[in-house]
Amino acid sequence: MGATPAKVEYRLFAYETAPGGRAYSCCVNPPKKRPKNLTKRSALAGEAARALPEVEEALEVAPDLAVAAFFDVDNTVMQGASIFHLAKGLHRRKFFTTKDILGAAWKQAYFRIVGVEDPEHVAEARSAALSFIAGHTVQELESLGEEIFEEAMADRIWPGTKALAQIHLDEGHRVWLVTAAPIEIARIIARRLGLTGALGTVAEHVDGVYTGRLVGDMLHGPAKAEAITRLAAEEGLDLAQCSAYSDSANDIPMLSLVGDPCAINPDAALRDYAHDHGWRIRDYRTGRKAARAGLFAAAVAGAAAGSVAAGSAIRRKLV
Repeated sequence: MGATPAKVEYRLFAYETAPGGRAYSCCVNPPKKRPKNLTKRSALAGEAARALPEVEEALEVAPDLAVAAFFDVDNTVMQGASIFHLAKGLHRRKFFTTKDILGAAWKQAYFRIVGVEDPEHVAEARSAALSFIAGHTVQELESLGEEIFEEAMADRIWPGTKALAQIHLDEGHRVWLVTAAPIEIARIIARRLGLTGALGTVAEHVDGVYTGRLVGDMLHGPAKAEAITRLAAEEGLDLAQCSAYSDSANDIPMLSLVGDPCAINPDAALRDYAHDHGWRIRDYRTGRKAARAGLFAAAVAGAAAGSVAAGSAIRRKLV
């Protein structure tokens, strides 16, 4: 009978030896922990901190002051008409009655379903909004505008359009909103999206109180092209290198000004024009065409009933 293998204990583990004493495994004492060199680590941390500004500077894109991008707002940056969202928010705050907002609700439903800006509807809606704010202060509208953006507009920003704007910013371009909406609301939207600024319709105010009249014309259609032309002259922009984005054929004058026009969620007339002229087309809407027929009848019924609630239900179905 063979000898019983000897069992040897080491600090880390036990192992066995075969007869004759030959080992099949070995034991290694644990390595000694090296003391932390806090001084060296502190020095490395200091060097990293000093290098951070250099790294950030290397990653920064130098601004190209000759290039800019111009974005329409209604149905280009945001679903629906910003002036309607503003009016609805003001209505909730007792700025005016349900009867006052009924016409605006119908025009908003028409705009959302048909996807076409009727110049007369737009002009009427803007004029009505100006009459609503007459007698109120600029500070009051700006403060409420911030609240209304959060509750009614922030979730209606088209992610695709927002991404396009961010691409321009990342390339060092300046980005402006150009809209018929009140300049106070346009500036809020631009600031919340991190854009350069905004051009919008200016309501007259005296001593900080709105009079209910406009300063100049509403910034719509050809007026947008004129405003951009003036801005380009003031800022030294090369319009041939600039981009413009809109959903409406009413903005063809603005789109035609720049070297890189793009139709966003276009109406039928702008889609055809963009296709014929080789312009870029981007459509971020989903299920819109399939929903038009049935929802249009619902919108007519809601408007005829004079119910803001009905109009709201239709809008929820389209979101």
